[in-house]
Amino acid sequence: MRIEGAVKTWNDDRGFGFIEPLHGGQEIFVHIKAFASRSGRPEVGQRVTFEVEMAPDGKKRAKRVEVVRPKRPSVRGRNDNPAQWGTATLFAIPAFFVLFTIAAFLWKVPGWVAGLYLGASVVCFVVYAVDKSAAAADRWRVSEDTLLGLGLIAGWPGAIVAQQVLRHKSNKASFRAKFWATVIANVLGFIALSSPLRAMLLA
Repeated sequence: MRIEGAVKTWNDDRGFGFIEPLHGGQEIFVHIKAFASRSGRPEVGQRVTFEVEMAPDGKKRAKRVEVVRPKRPSVRGRNDNPAQWGTATLFAIPAFFVLFTIAAFLWKVPGWVAGLYLGASVVCFVVYAVDKSAAAADRWRVSEDTLLGLGLIAGWPGAIVAQQVLRHKSNKASFRAKFWATVIANVLGFIALSSPLRAMLLA
């Protein structure tokens, strides 16, 4: 049966020490030869697993000692931050830029529309930053309706950047569902008002 423990004392010059079992009990003598060859030099505090055998003098000693290596975080663990760029988030702004460019070429979108998106995005980013600061200081918060409204009126690119850079409002499922609904509504509105559909809607 393998036992978990930690190296309690170690005399590197003499090549032996004692292991303290994790779940209590007497310390177990261990010699350097009991360690697997790939374990390296033992260190005090090092977590190990081992088996116990009786030495010729009748005392217990550790054998087949293996060092417990810290588990490397999985890829998912490293990327489990809620602000990671998902597929929709990653491609939303570049995709809209392509759409806007095509629309501007085909339907002669006025230049002020691009200015509106840029200005609204800057304002949206600043408001997100203010809200994050307020949350950290337990001050008055900006309402979610305000954040969603700013995104709806063309500030959503700035909101996406703020969510990722500031790590704010990026893991609340209910908010993100509403946010992406406003993004879709804004893009559909942009297409409707920039394309020939505008004349039909205003007729």
